Amino acid sequence: MKNSSTYKATDVIAGFECRPGIYTLNGASAMLHAVNFTIHSSNATGCSVVLFRRGNTEPFAIVPIPDSYRIGDTWSIMIYGLDIFEIEYCYRFSGEYAPEKGLLFDEKKNILDPYARAVTGQSVWGKKAPGDGSYHGRITTDKFDWGNFVSHNIPFSDLVIYELHVRGFTNSLTSGVAHPGTFDGVIEKIPYLKKLGVNAIELMPVFEFDELYEERQHDGNLLMNYWGYNTTCFFAPNTSYASKVEYNHEGDELKNLIRTCNENGILVFLDVVFNHTSEGNEDGSVFSFKGIDNSVYYMLAPNGKYVNFSGCGNTMNCNHPIVQQFIIDCLRYWVIEYRVDGFRFDLASILGRSEDGTPMENPPLLKTIAYDPILSGCKLIAEAWDAGGLYQVGSFPSWNRWAEWNGRFRDDLRCFLKGDNGMAWAAIQRITGSADLYPPERCHNASVNFLTCHDGFTMYDLYSYNTKHNEANGWNNTDGDNSVTSWNCGYEGETDDREVMGLRMRMIKNAFATLFFSRGAVMFYAGDEFCNTQFGNNNAYCQDNEVSWLDWSRLKKFREIHDFVRDMIAFRKKHEVIRHATNEGAFGFPDTSIHNTTAWNKNTNDHDHVIGVMFAGKDQKGNDDAVFIGINAYWEECSIELPALPEGYDWNIDFYTFVPYKKGTDFNALIYRNGNKYSLKPRSVIVASAIKKLGLYR
Repeated sequence: MKNSSTYKATDVIAGFECRPGIYTLNGASAMLHAVNFTIHSSNATGCSVVLFRRGNTEPFAIVPIPDSYRIGDTWSIMIYGLDIFEIEYCYRFSGEYAPEKGLLFDEKKNILDPYARAVTGQSVWGKKAPGDGSYHGRITTDKFDWGNFVSHNIPFSDLVIYELHVRGFTNSLTSGVAHPGTFDGVIEKIPYLKKLGVNAIELMPVFEFDELYEERQHDGNLLMNYWGYNTTCFFAPNTSYASKVEYNHEGDELKNLIRTCNENGILVFLDVVFNHTSEGNEDGSVFSFKGIDNSVYYMLAPNGKYVNFSGCGNTMNCNHPIVQQFIIDCLRYWVIEYRVDGFRFDLASILGRSEDGTPMENPPLLKTIAYDPILSGCKLIAEAWDAGGLYQVGSFPSWNRWAEWNGRFRDDLRCFLKGDNGMAWAAIQRITGSADLYPPERCHNASVNFLTCHDGFTMYDLYSYNTKHNEANGWNNTDGDNSVTSWNCGYEGETDDREVMGLRMRMIKNAFATLFFSRGAVMFYAGDEFCNTQFGNNNAYCQDNEVSWLDWSRLKKFREIHDFVRDMIAFRKKHEVIRHATNEGAFGFPDTSIHNTTAWNKNTNDHDHVIGVMFAGKDQKGNDDAVFIGINAYWEECSIELPALPEGYDWNIDFYTFVPYKKGTDFNALIYRNGNKYSLKPRSVIVASAIKKLGLYR
């Protein structure tokens, strides 16, 4: 709480002692005897602070901010005698109402402070707040004890990122946690994540959002803003994710989650949505930015209509100086107050568009974020495309700071693994670090490799469905991705057919083996390690039910896949040559080499379905190390030749996906070998490492 004893009241307004506030202190901040309110608007002609008693919908006071308290476009007032534990607040702005000019001022409209640290009426999931539906801000105090918190500097290419939805992760009764669907519920699963080998979690949106935004009924089911990509307030945590009400210390449970992750060596990234807000288009609500400075915060057409590069009704005007500053302030706030380790930026290409929507070569916002001293230790990950057709995978402005969700990795390897022609060379490029997309100086921190995420099929569904099944979303199955990169392995949907299920398990292991053998950071979606299903729904954004909630009972049923994932992660961590290019190689081999049915033959054609990649270099003790992945994506048995190792060394088969996986299995005895040629069964993968010779296997 800041000391206001040196600031003396100079006026009485609406019965309150007041004085000009601290103009650089955005939002509502508790002082020793007062509350400081500061907000900006370049087009408003007047501004008032509206005060409510806690839980009330009618204000008990409206405090107009005098023109003399305005400097430039900033209103700031210090109001004395307020009990922050008993009040809520918002603003009202006066000015011109002319939608065709982008002006939407209404002096009777309650407007939420974009800098509010907490928002009222959102603490119970799925329950509407009483009254007119307007949002109020709450003033918070910060007494959270971070202890000896020190951020972990995990190299980018060492990251194993686990993307999760806070509610969906534990809301099912099968999770077995005491606080399902909450930050505390995630905390209860940290030992599980640590044993799995995850060292970073990426939380889908945790800024305050209204899950009942655009709620609707379909076939008797309530559909809602479940994912949370329609933000209500960017500085406030989503209070419905807290297991208990946190009046005036909102965010403590999230901070506890971040602190506990830190204690267990796990980084926390936030999925942030600065490309649009939940105010929508011309038919949407006016509750925050629209009522403050609509033409500043949003991209507008000349007729005042909203430009829609986000696909969600509006587009934030990210490179306007005022909006730039807001975004920087927000990111800094979450790093300083919540100690987050990084951010994934939804539809990040919008952040690189100019005020007229044109893509910029050196967007000032992205550059400022890249060089900001407070954000310098953060991982910055871009979803390098938008709904307006801009696709920047491999070309997103980076300043050697921005990484990208590598959508090409996902698409190319999905196609190769299911047997598509003409994909062998692309698959090799993705496994070896996507050098065709990223120059050498960026390869170590540019690519987040993934095959699944919240958008699209789960890993299990990827090999259980040929087409999406989104009928439950209420759009006649027209929503969601239409690309054909999945394969049902011979039967659409759930089946007990042992042959089909055996093939599915093999394909899932193939996918995970390839992912964890690839250079770059890796990411997968929560529950994929135990074959969680969304029943073919590849766009479950509105499904707050068993479609989206993880079914933890599948952990027992699909323990083989879980253990395979756990041990592939451990293998990746053991062999630094997978994660880091050394340029020096080992055993007389280069750092990276490409093979097919014949060792050292790197030529591919449109009909090749067998590839091999070897990484060679020094291990952590300075000893020579080499690892090899051989992939047979063909539907018949094929052989692959591994490079001959120096005298005294041999290849050990650490993983072979054709047979059921169990830790400790001697896979060398389960695969036919003739010299350095190995016979790979249809649609199977081997992962091998060089060891001191123990004998030959046949």
